[in-house]
Amino acid sequence: MGLVLGLMVGSLVIVFDGVYSLVSLLLTLLSLAASRYIQTPSAGRFPFGKAMIEPIVIVVKASVILAIVSYSLYSAVTAMFSGGREVNASIATIFGIINVLGCSYAWWYIARKSKQFSSGLINAETKQWQMDTLLSLAVTVGFVVAWAMTLTPYAELNVYADPAMMILMSFYFIKVPYDMLKEAVRELLMMSPSKEIIQKVDQTIQAVDNELDQHLELAGVTKVGQELRVDVDLRTEDKHLPIADVKKARQTLQKRLSNVPLDLQLNLNIAS
Repeated sequence: MGLVLGLMVGSLVIVFDGVYSLVSLLLTLLSLAASRYIQTPSAGRFPFGKAMIEPIVIVVKASVILAIVSYSLYSAVTAMFSGGREVNASIATIFGIINVLGCSYAWWYIARKSKQFSSGLINAETKQWQMDTLLSLAVTVGFVVAWAMTLTPYAELNVYADPAMMILMSFYFIKVPYDMLKEAVRELLMMSPSKEIIQKVDQTIQAVDNELDQHLELAGVTKVGQELRVDVDLRTEDKHLPIADVKKARQTLQKRLSNVPLDLQLNLNIAS
């Protein structure tokens, strides 16, 4: 609807809204397909699990959204320097109101579900629909302002309202997918997760270290999709270490780190 109506009334913002909504739907289907595939068993082909698929999908989603925003920004800047665009503000406003209602409901529904099921894909969907809702709201408010301008002595500036809105929105819309892309690339490169996760893991290991005879040391921590991969060194000066002590250390760490809302993959290494 947005794509067709935007082309009919000659509005960059509505065309962008329509294209973004259409791409959002396709990307949502991609997320659903990836989520289902991740849950299917295939230990033979993926001996270390499928957690890497999640950040790959988010990279695709963020890259596509960035490409759309960048092209729309270019078109808006070009329109600003070529005399603006004449748009039927009344039709655009009605369409904007319908869009705000539909997108805000989708955003609310997915955000509510994301509280029950923690997932990077669901969080990406929430941000995606949040952007769609804010875009539709900005379009509606912008066209109301554009219509109001026709009743003032500045009516001739009305043609610049559409590209100006597109330029202003682009600055916000570039930031959100950029942050999504940056975080997903960090996971693909196995870089350190957020400071909050590192601090929580480090505090847990220190607490367990105070309870054991052996010394525990955090060797590394990464987050990939919904997996939290933690490497811990169990340091001892004894030549012989009872297996029971190793099991106790591992079970205690597993129990304490289970408070982190991620799938824990714990590696306990014995180091002298």
